[in-house]
Amino acid sequence: MPRKNPPPPLLYADTERSPDALYFGKVDVPDAFVAFGLRGKKHAVVSALEFGRVKKTSDFDVVLPLEPYLKRARELWPQRPPGPAGVIYLVAKDLKQTRFTVPGDFPAGVYSQLYELGLDLEIADGQLFPAREIKSPAEAAAIREGNRCSAVGFAAAERILRASRIRGRQLVHRGRTVTSELLKFAIESAILEAGGMSRDTIVAGGDQGCDPHNRGTGPLRPNELIILDIFPRVTATGYHGDMTRTFLRGRASDAQRALVAAVRAAQLAALKTIRAGANGRVVHGKCVEVFTARGFETRHTPKGSVGFFHGTGHGLGLAVHEPPRMSGSVDYILLKGSVVTVEPGLYYPGLGGCRIEDVVQVTAAAPKMLSRYHYQWELR
Repeated sequence: MPRKNPPPPLLYADTERSPDALYFGKVDVPDAFVAFGLRGKKHAVVSALEFGRVKKTSDFDVVLPLEPYLKRARELWPQRPPGPAGVIYLVAKDLKQTRFTVPGDFPAGVYSQLYELGLDLEIADGQLFPAREIKSPAEAAAIREGNRCSAVGFAAAERILRASRIRGRQLVHRGRTVTSELLKFAIESAILEAGGMSRDTIVAGGDQGCDPHNRGTGPLRPNELIILDIFPRVTATGYHGDMTRTFLRGRASDAQRALVAAVRAAQLAALKTIRAGANGRVVHGKCVEVFTARGFETRHTPKGSVGFFHGTGHGLGLAVHEPPRMSGSVDYILLKGSVVTVEPGLYYPGLGGCRIEDVVQVTAAAPKMLSRYHYQWELR
């Protein structure tokens, strides 16, 4: 169990890679900087390059200039170049603070040096900021905006797929073979124009879609399922969207229609179960029940897994994957205000893969949808 009164938080990170740093200070800082809480106030130590902007636009109560601490560190330890550990030690000494709580991904080298200097650092048991799990109305709106960007990306891809011509085993659009790369470029360009940044977008057709994190390469084929998973970051806020749709250009087989129908039915069953106080394991179990009743078996073999072999959903916010979790391997009680993806999927090489993903905010009753795009998947 997390301690009730842990030491104050300490961070050394940039906001691009650390959601905690962005959450804490509410300001983008591209290079690693020192931030900590102390006696009810948020402190930051930043270079002259960032000082004025951070002081004006951030949530930090106290913004300290980095350069004087570097100068003192050089004088105190002339035998080694000044670094973040020396700066943290000197700031802590000035403020008469000897103990901090750090996140699990705190830099090991800095941790080791601070330990040698005598600071008592406790690694957070779980989240450094547990409040991140509960999203305010403003945060929920930012996530909805992220999913609007996702929808813009789907629309861009769908326009190309609908306009493409089927020529044998190829899809051709404006004289070019339709590939995963072509669709990803269209998706990511549209999202950039809409105010977001989409990286590692998944456009995986046929058997590539049976590996859920395969980003997809090469030509997309007619009459094959194509998984599109789009999780952009909104440039203005840092919050993400995360949606998945499955398309097929051409004519689906009965087996493909049964597969997609089962995935959508499983998603609807999960949505009916999600509410404050529900166990994520139970939500996941509802998806499994649907798949089992419809004859979709999950198997694990030396060559890989088939069926439904990932969790039903995860938290979403400043990180694409964050608490809570909904899976068959862990009990996790959903809290009112948390935001989760709902993304069951089925994967069978030779038939293809299907995943459908939306985002909801947990309430005391039915969850609040934070994503929107249609489910018409068979594009003729």
